[in-house]
Amino acid sequence: QVQLVESGGGLVQAGGSLRLSCAASGRTFDSYVMGWFRQAPGKEREFVAAVSWSGGRTYYADSVRGRFTVSRVYAQNTMYLQMNSLKSEDTAVYYCAARSGNYFYTAPDKYAYWGQGTQVTVSS
Repeated sequence: QVQLVESGGGLVQAGGSLRLSCAASGRTFDSYVMGWFRQAPGKEREFVAAVSWSGGRTYYADSVRGRFTVSRVYAQNTMYLQMNSLKSEDTAVYYCAARSGNYFYTAPDKYAYWGQGTQVTVSS
């Protein structure tokens, strides 16, 4: 059974940085795409970034490109999201997700597995 566990959220001032982690277990993730999504109060869940597990290719939402970096440590089954130059509008619950295949879908319903989420709050 696939399990995804996020950590690293917290409170940070605008302009600051945070690094989120997602520990994955339950199977091998070759031919999987792992993604980060976020959901702010009253808003729909939105795509943030994704990485292909075997090849390490990455894809970003326009709103975070150049500020956020997604990566994975293959041998540790862990994915990271390094978030720099944080803005108040980045405040949300951040989720990691996984789907079989190599395509970078941005729709949440394309991802079969989800973590429980971690809160990121950026104060202005």
